[in-house]
Amino acid sequence: MANLSLTAMLNRCFRYSFSKAGLRSSTMDLGDGTVMHIWVPKVHIKSKPTLILIHGIGANAMWQWNDFVSPLMSRFNVYVPDLLFFGDSYTSRPERSEQFQAQCVMRVMEAHGVTVMNVVGISYGGFVGYSLAAQFKERVEKLVLCCAGVCLEDKDMEEGMLQVKSVDEAVSILLPQTPQKMRELMKISFYKPRKGVPTCFLNDFIRNGYDVPNSSISLVVGKRFHQLGPWLNINNVIDLTSGNVFGTSSREKRVDPSITQGPKAVESSKDNPGYCKECSLSYKGFCSSIYWVNNTCFVQPTLLIWGEHDQIFPLELGHRLERHLGDNAKLVMIKNAGHAINVEKPKVLLKHFKYFLIDTFRPMDPGNYSNGCKTD
Repeated sequence: MANLSLTAMLNRCFRYSFSKAGLRSSTMDLGDGTVMHIWVPKVHIKSKPTLILIHGIGANAMWQWNDFVSPLMSRFNVYVPDLLFFGDSYTSRPERSEQFQAQCVMRVMEAHGVTVMNVVGISYGGFVGYSLAAQFKERVEKLVLCCAGVCLEDKDMEEGMLQVKSVDEAVSILLPQTPQKMRELMKISFYKPRKGVPTCFLNDFIRNGYDVPNSSISLVVGKRFHQLGPWLNINNVIDLTSGNVFGTSSREKRVDPSITQGPKAVESSKDNPGYCKECSLSYKGFCSSIYWVNNTCFVQPTLLIWGEHDQIFPLELGHRLERHLGDNAKLVMIKNAGHAINVEKPKVLLKHFKYFLIDTFRPMDPGNYSNGCKTD
């Protein structure tokens, strides 16, 4: 008899929740060795604006946006993609940059007939959202970036801004392979980490329900090999020394010519959390983004939302990004929250999403703001 997996049960609950909210699961074959899974409205209502929710590092998109889909569906056509190497999304192409992720997201949206959209991205999803706004200025109307340290610089780790002192340490925590490392990740992700989480559940979340080969895979980080557990279905050795989040050796700023190819849509029926199949997060990769960020800017109105006690991408990075974007950006600080603000403060986030995305012409209440930061 197979062991009961709470992770798999929760994943099925999330699928039911998304479906009940009015979304359906769809998988897009982009025709170039790239397949992307996305949740799309069962009925796209033309009178509503379109909103894309882009997840961060972790489990698939359902785990990160479950509390948001139903409340937002009443005002938006909501689309929720699984980024490449999460859930059922993958590619055989060598590109691993957030620019390529953004291009694939845009191709999926084009396949569904959507050309203009609003974008919300959290953490790594914010990197992808930033790239979307920079590459497709005429298609992204408004942008919300939550705890996305796209202005991180190489010196920040050396000067002690971050909780980790090396790429190796970052990988061991941000890609946890043991309950101990999972607890360390929870400690730096939450303002008030949940205590007493059973080890059996942490083991289940790490190892079960991902339909992956039961073998270890080598990961190259900083010219050293790391053995990854079976929950990471990494099919190739990834070299993070190349300097991008997902190990690509290219810093292309142009749009991939294949963006115009016509994808084919097929329905997805898999029940797979897909924690992270070929992703290998490193602060070294994030540091390289400053090269691209400093050479790109856009005119879209942008809301930056940060947890007051974010230990992964500290609040200073939010101030830095606000300065970089200038008058187009507004920084909001959420009190008593860490990096995982979508889990700790979902109602507060929803309030800011709706206020910024819906009340386009209503001026912000100056009484609630101080030095560009709002406190809740």
